[in-house]
Amino acid sequence: MGENNLILLLFILIEYLCGSLMFSYWLGIAVKKDLKTIGDGNPGAFNLWHAAGYKMGLLGVLLDFMKGYLPLVLFYESGIINGYKLVPVALAPIFGHVFPAFTKFKGGKAIAVTFGVWSAISRFKVSLTFAILLAIIKILAGSISKRKPISSDADGVMVVYGMLIMGICLKVSGLQGYYMGVWLGNLIIFLYANRRKLYRFWKEM
Repeated sequence: MGENNLILLLFILIEYLCGSLMFSYWLGIAVKKDLKTIGDGNPGAFNLWHAAGYKMGLLGVLLDFMKGYLPLVLFYESGIINGYKLVPVALAPIFGHVFPAFTKFKGGKAIAVTFGVWSAISRFKVSLTFAILLAIIKILAGSISKRKPISSDADGVMVVYGMLIMGICLKVSGLQGYYMGVWLGNLIIFLYANRRKLYRFWKEM
């Protein structure tokens, strides 16, 4: 194995371990809230928000965002990782959040860390697009449901749909190549992380 491949594997491992840092779950434990026993059992930032209030939730979102953003933007902007080598490195923190080494490989849905990753590799352009897409989808869903509370299952479905549409936006905008590789991997991880919600949602339709 060449030196370049060893360096690539090292960066992937670093990013995976960063993704495995379950800040929101640990913040919940700090305030005596076991997120795995609350709501849908998701140990991520949005469940922390519901369990411990918006202040702790915002802190969880920020920390989850930064673990996806900070190491990756340093690797990417420095030119250490470029081209298609970026794909596994960028996906590693998202994968790490869903399958974290520090909590027996049972993690969250990786929404905040996904925003961090896309902010790092697109200078916020793609993450802003994704945020706008999710907002539009949520508004439309609210209109269809006649302002009834949107279920957790529906939230999971909206995230997956948003990622699907984002792929079309990437294609149309010309951001192809390794961006499409990161997008496809991200979509697959989202599909897995939300598989039960997707199944229940479609079963009820």
